[in-house]
Amino acid sequence: MSENPEHSGGRLNSTRHGTLRIFGPDQKGIVAAFSQLLYGHGCGIISSEQSTDTATNMFFQRLYFDYTTMHTDEITLESSVREVCARMNMQNELQWGKARKRIAIMVSKYDHCLWELLLRHKAGELDCDISVIISNHPDLKPVADTFGIRFEVFPITKDTKKEQEEKELELLKKDLDVDLVILARYMQIISDDFCRAFPYQVINIHHSFLPAFIGAKPYHRAHERGVKIIGTTAHYATADLDEGPIIEQDIARISHRDSVADLIQKGRILEKNTLVYAVKAHLEDRIIVYNNKCVVFGD
Repeated sequence: MSENPEHSGGRLNSTRHGTLRIFGPDQKGIVAAFSQLLYGHGCGIISSEQSTDTATNMFFQRLYFDYTTMHTDEITLESSVREVCARMNMQNELQWGKARKRIAIMVSKYDHCLWELLLRHKAGELDCDISVIISNHPDLKPVADTFGIRFEVFPITKDTKKEQEEKELELLKKDLDVDLVILARYMQIISDDFCRAFPYQVINIHHSFLPAFIGAKPYHRAHERGVKIIGTTAHYATADLDEGPIIEQDIARISHRDSVADLIQKGRILEKNTLVYAVKAHLEDRIIVYNNKCVVFGD
């Protein structure tokens, strides 16, 4: 369950809950230092989770706190966090949780991930505002209309790809100021410029056969090969195609009794559930990206 499921209309959240994520060299006193810091400013810790990567001696922590009774102000607390981080050689990300994140969904013709995202959002499971759905085809506009969400079509050809992507970026960055872009089976390769415009803010979903079955009809080729496991991967999109930090993965066992249609059906179930989990983790500020890996804290 989301830690902050209730919100008011528009962008503003009604709760006064913040999230502090810190990471850096492991050392004594980190947990005590940040706990005492929040307590000293009148904040109450709701939940805390930490982890240590012993191979790199790196410490990671997420603190979810209530600042309703904070007796200083946000600028003062932020300054105190920076001071402690500088002293302990730590990095931090501090979110105040005042406004829900704006997201955009990019799709082509497959609709299973889109439906799942929209239904989960309608059910209150994804704490965000869906600003727009972008597609290179008009086919899924009726789905967007069902939920009353803006739908924009940017037809893509080899000759128009660069120009159309520039228009998409202008809409997403300048007009809508979105915080997260979800590639919900968007069957176009986004450019390096697009990835740089949204660093660790683009989530992609694909099957986990890579690099084994690159290209079209991966489930057909997996069936021909007689694979015993299929899977999906949700990751941040980066300039390195399909090699961005992995947020979530899932698998399903199959056998000789499964047809190609069975593989496709099972794969689509994995895809939509894995994507929703990854999106939810991002929306709830439960991810720290480090060395092209994701530390994903529990929900």
